Amino acid sequence: MGNDLISSLSYSASGMEAQAIRLRHVSENIANADTPGYHRKVVSFDQAMDSGLVEVGPVRLDLSELPSIYDPGHPLADDTGHYDGSNVDLVIEIADAREAQRSYEANLRMFDQTRQMTQSLFDLLRR
Repeated sequence: MGNDLISSLSYSASGMEAQAIRLRHVSENIANADTPGYHRKVVSFDQAMDSGLVEVGPVRLDLSELPSIYDPGHPLADDTGHYDGSNVDLVIEIADAREAQRSYEANLRMFDQTRQMTQSLFDLLRR
């Protein structure tokens, strides 16, 4: 039973760490929404085969087409007055941030419940 409790703590902690990394990349995307030529970063999750822990896969760039913005006065504008914008969609980023936050909170609740069960087990063993 002790190993199961420790495993539960490890699973929860790995989930919280993965969501924190995801939220960091979402924040970077939001911060760079107006950066010309910026490609949105996308994080993927994997499950380690040997331990079952959540692992963050490689960070990929969203290679969807960048919008062409017409602004002849912009320093990056070409001869036609266009430059490449960013492919960050703030609605998607906010939705991703909320999902990451909820997943983080769910893992935190699981971590806290496991910690309380462990504490109760120790209290029983001390009697």
